[in-house]
Amino acid sequence: MITIENTQECFVRLWRLLEHTRHHLNGQCRRFCVRSVLRLWFEEEATDDFIWQVCRLSEQEGWNELPPPARYPRPHRELLRAIVATRLGISYYKQVDLKALDAAYSVAVPRSTPLNVNKKKRT
Repeated sequence: MITIENTQECFVRLWRLLEHTRHHLNGQCRRFCVRSVLRLWFEEEATDDFIWQVCRLSEQEGWNELPPPARYPRPHRELLRAIVATRLGISYYKQVDLKALDAAYSVAVPRSTPLNVNKKKRT
């Protein structure tokens, strides 16, 4: 089981763990989906209620195949955000540190385009 915190260091670990988990599940010929990731990371604590809550917050279905995190980071960003909010019991919309989450992606996947979803738009 992994420890979850609302810090950049924890987010870097989670981004790297996502890619490791994808390779692990692929090597076992298992589906890389929200349900499999949560069951692998949290074992017995990944109850149906916990999985449902994470899926609802991240707006993803539990059995749908996830794309590679390095190529399509947006669904994984929402997944990590939902995991942190559900695990820590904090607000998904207001209390998860999105700047740290986005900066952690740049650290975990160094040669990628920076993930900056919440930037201000020009008027």
